[in-house]
Amino acid sequence: MSKASSSATAEEKEEPIIKVYGWAARDSSGILSPFHFSRRINGDNDITIKIIYCGICHTDLALLKDESGITNYPIVPGHEIVGEVTKVGSSVKKFKIGDKAGVGCMVGSCGSCNNCKQDLENYCPKMIWTYIGYNHQDGLKTFGITIYSPMMHFGLNNPDQHLGVVGLGGLGHVAVKFAKALGMKVTVISSSPNKHKEALERLGADHFLVTSHEDQKQLLQAAMGTMDGILDTVSAPHPLLPLVNLLKTDGKLILLGAPSQPPELPHIPLMIGRKIVGGSAIGGMKETQEMMNFAAKHQITADVEVIPMDYVNTAMERLAKGDVKYRYLDVEAREVLMTRSLSCKTHRFVHCKIDVLHWDVTDVIYGM
Repeated sequence: MSKASSSATAEEKEEPIIKVYGWAARDSSGILSPFHFSRRINGDNDITIKIIYCGICHTDLALLKDESGITNYPIVPGHEIVGEVTKVGSSVKKFKIGDKAGVGCMVGSCGSCNNCKQDLENYCPKMIWTYIGYNHQDGLKTFGITIYSPMMHFGLNNPDQHLGVVGLGGLGHVAVKFAKALGMKVTVISSSPNKHKEALERLGADHFLVTSHEDQKQLLQAAMGTMDGILDTVSAPHPLLPLVNLLKTDGKLILLGAPSQPPELPHIPLMIGRKIVGGSAIGGMKETQEMMNFAAKHQITADVEVIPMDYVNTAMERLAKGDVKYRYLDVEAREVLMTRSLSCKTHRFVHCKIDVLHWDVTDVIYGM
């Protein structure tokens, strides 16, 4: 076989691709700049979307700087995507051209393990993340489901309960909104006294505790043993003992943040009060649908700051300092096409039909 015919055969076997555009970091400096790369073309089980908004969260920042040692460069972050459908595969049933679609922080699972069969694709051993070195770099770390899932699973969703929320950032402010929609008593626990007015007057929390001031000790002591559960959304290192002390007997402290340093866990206070420390990470396809329906029913939206794409590095610096209320949304004017599979087995979820303006969700459908 001639070299020319061998080359032609190789070209015929190559999967057709499309050229796409994003912003990538090339090293642990985390500095983002324009980046051109390739994606496969739209298949029978795919939709292609023009990305309109993409949220920025602390997970993006941590991965850009490789704080956990798992980042492969170059990395195109972003897992809170909203866009408009521009192409639809022949097997896709729930989307049409012009629909709004959302993509989360996972893009696939095996579809056959016990977790997948129980609608817990987010705990599948073969779950595929939206990025972190996989060939799926387009990605809604759905902070809504990160809050909703543990509230439902751990039974922290009753009107007669008292819920503590640690941190008033992207996760925390949504936790307050969800809890108040459920009729719960809510106490925001923060290291920043500057968020007192925001928590009580604008978000509707019932109480506010500051953990970093000496003059707050009396209030903290008065609150000891009063909370049924606490959602800890903070990613910075912080002690857990003061939080455990706030719990009632059988209270539950649920960790949702991901500090770079492991916390010290005081086991004796847990034993004495039969208290539980647990964790949770996003949710499966079915539960995410429930969360979106809940948010739409109660008209719960996230508070965001919309920024242009070329502001992204400044936004990352501000995020590192906690200088954002409460989520950044990148907006890119040019057309950016990304492909995501919707097949029944390996890439079956994290697609939703939505109506979006600052995350104002009114109609959500997942899957095919």
